[in-house]
Amino acid sequence: MAGAKVVVYGLSTEGYAIASQMAIKGADVYIIDESTPSAISLNAEIAKTYPNVSSLKEDEPLLAMEPIDVAISKAQYLFFTPRIRKTGQDIKTEIHSKFKDAVTSMKKNSSVIFTLPTGFGGNHENISLLEHVTGFETGKHISYFYYPLEDLKEQPKIIGSFNGKEDLILSELLTVGKKEKKFVAISSSEHFHAIDVLSRFSSLCSVLEVCKYAQDDITKNDLSSDDFQEIFLDDMINSLFDLKSLGSSFDGANSLMYLINGSVKGIDGYIKRLIDEIRSTLKKNDLKASRTKIALSWTLDQHVMRGDKIEMLQNLTSRLRDYIGDVEAYEDPNFDLFHSDKTTIVVACSKFDFDNIEKNKQDSNLIIVKANPLCETINNSIN
Repeated sequence: MAGAKVVVYGLSTEGYAIASQMAIKGADVYIIDESTPSAISLNAEIAKTYPNVSSLKEDEPLLAMEPIDVAISKAQYLFFTPRIRKTGQDIKTEIHSKFKDAVTSMKKNSSVIFTLPTGFGGNHENISLLEHVTGFETGKHISYFYYPLEDLKEQPKIIGSFNGKEDLILSELLTVGKKEKKFVAISSSEHFHAIDVLSRFSSLCSVLEVCKYAQDDITKNDLSSDDFQEIFLDDMINSLFDLKSLGSSFDGANSLMYLINGSVKGIDGYIKRLIDEIRSTLKKNDLKASRTKIALSWTLDQHVMRGDKIEMLQNLTSRLRDYIGDVEAYEDPNFDLFHSDKTTIVVACSKFDFDNIEKNKQDSNLIIVKANPLCETINNSIN
């Protein structure tokens, strides 16, 4: 495996994580930042020095580079890990456009590993595009694998492979510790991923829907002692991109679409409830909209492949501005809460942000709304 030539197309958080992992294992790794014309050489020393994309970009170390097409033409393995920022119907167009750019220079006997979620049948479309662009037949002249990256802490246990064929070098590149990868057919890997995503959202939306009916203080207090009060909006949005890509696989109604649409509506319903809670907080405290500021605290990773959290923050900001003019989103945990002469309602959108606000608050004229299933409000403005 040492010396295996790898190119990672997309300087995303997920792309950089697997590129670093493979570089430390001794692979010859290049990573492509789509905004530049060059592929960056990533060796073990650089991977160990810079734990993530932000630290690498901030320091801007001098790194060896070569033209993108040259790097891809030499690659044995091409990982497709781009940042996707379009929304709605434009997502598929953006993915196909970038995939086309990534595979154009691939040579015979190389392999492409697709790491974005596709839903059912999406890989079949990718394989058709790959064959059209390269002129190679999949399974004969070129190999295709499906490896949907979701969670940096735990990469997928299985790799979808055209015809279910194993690749021991790829397995070794991706294996962390002793947990070896299992190869299955592409369609099987799509089904495994769908089960993971749907199980997660079925469980989450059950919590969100039941908590909606907790109206009295005693019930709310009892429920708030449970573990799910640690679920924040940030956690709720995880894999929403995957859920929607699964939904785009179907035309018309079926039982699976009811599950998918119910989960999407569950998240939308939660956002509406969070906004209602913020408006209710103004009323309870006799606050005038003109004398109130809303600070949305959500520390976001700008380099992740999926753009759904960034989109959700923009959506929430926009919807709140329909009621209150002064709404600001803070994606940096070190923002100054205390420069405003207005009463500030801080909406903590993640556990990290809530803990940070609690640690740094110094102003009694501050109301905190936890964006968790109970939409709990902590009022420090009343003496």
